[in-house]
Amino acid sequence: MSSSATGSTSRTDAIHALVCNVVNTRFEDLSQKAVDATKTFILDCFGVAIAGSLAPRVSETLAVLGDWGGKSESTVLVSGERLPAPSAAMMNSFLIHNQEFDCVHDLAVVHAFTTVLPVAIAVAESQGRVTGRELLTAAALGVDVASSIGISSRSPIAHFRPGTLGAFGAVAAAGKIAGFDQATLSNAMGIVYSQISGTLQPHSEGAQVNSMQTGFNARAAVTAISLAARGIQGASEVLEGRYGYFKLYEGEYDIEETLANLGKVWQVEQIGHKPFPCGRLTHGAIEATLTLKERHGFDAGDIDGLEVLAPPLVYRLVGRPLGGGVPSAQYAKLTIPFVVAVALIRGTVFITDFWEEPLRDTEVHELAGRINVVQNTTITDENISVPLRVRIRLKDGTEHELTLDQVLGHPDKPLSREQHLEKFQACWAAGAGHLPASNRDRLVGLVDGLESVSSVEEIVGLLVP
Repeated sequence: MSSSATGSTSRTDAIHALVCNVVNTRFEDLSQKAVDATKTFILDCFGVAIAGSLAPRVSETLAVLGDWGGKSESTVLVSGERLPAPSAAMMNSFLIHNQEFDCVHDLAVVHAFTTVLPVAIAVAESQGRVTGRELLTAAALGVDVASSIGISSRSPIAHFRPGTLGAFGAVAAAGKIAGFDQATLSNAMGIVYSQISGTLQPHSEGAQVNSMQTGFNARAAVTAISLAARGIQGASEVLEGRYGYFKLYEGEYDIEETLANLGKVWQVEQIGHKPFPCGRLTHGAIEATLTLKERHGFDAGDIDGLEVLAPPLVYRLVGRPLGGGVPSAQYAKLTIPFVVAVALIRGTVFITDFWEEPLRDTEVHELAGRINVVQNTTITDENISVPLRVRIRLKDGTEHELTLDQVLGHPDKPLSREQHLEKFQACWAAGAGHLPASNRDRLVGLVDGLESVSSVEEIVGLLVP
């Protein structure tokens, strides 16, 4: 049955079905594929958090959180400070997201782990004696909640879903760890709904606060958990009420199939890697361009012009020209002409390409000026990122083109185990020079065997001095 934001009269609000599934699901109910995917992306999150420690304004953000004071109960990754759980969750979420390197559910347009994992760890540390199996179960369920809501939308994305939906997923994960019953977890969902935030305006402008929005919602999730544990009541019709999430944030939706698949289809299995530290919607253009370069053997200097024919979603969010002057790192990461130019000149895209001097590179800027993004008006679905076509015209008149039906890192086109570990190791080398190399290898082993880890603190301890 198709639903609209006016809600359904045949059942209670969909949030209660999601909550019921979270409360009643055991580790043994997860598919092996879901368990393996959860492990993979927990390690990926740790890696990108390490890389995230190098981003601008990390120390300033941490200083603000430290100034607030409070209990020393949860750990800031990489640096090792101990903060109240809401502050630690906020900071760690910022670390995971600030390099645009974090994993994503492409169809839901949600970086679910980015909010779910830091909240789950913060609550686990504050509570103590939480096992790896419990963390695995909670993280998988949190991703399931966030992504299930996202894939149910039928309207063009108009807000920052990694924040808003990440908050619902984080509450699910933390509530599972805390052992909440259905009533308490439902209240927590209602409480976090009163706090969720996320706008695409900083995304559009390239403002750094864009990468903090998952953190704001991580902090809100921990707050919601704490208040619900004390008996505070939240709204009940969180998703489908007259003023519920779908009405205010999405518009048209259909959640019936998603609800029917709860406990059968695990959304964590649809999470994909980001092989490049830039907006996911730029990846198709990078991949197609590098494939054509390798296939035909031309250099960046041989290119007369490059055209990207992109779906409406890609064109709207990352199809913008580079413009004049030196862009902010956040703007450059979300601009196809810049990242494609970087890939052509340097052979790949890495976090160092968005540091101050590389952002000024005149060769990159000159080439970016010859890259044009065009909207594919034959595509009417406002929520898909493929197919995407790249056409390159060389100075000798030769033309090459390639159409991608899926992008690298998607579950249908996954990174290999070797590529996954190479990404993690590159992030570690960039940002964890103060940590013993033995910690890196030990961390990989612990995450691989996470269901046997007796305490989450054992893992966290390898990520701090």
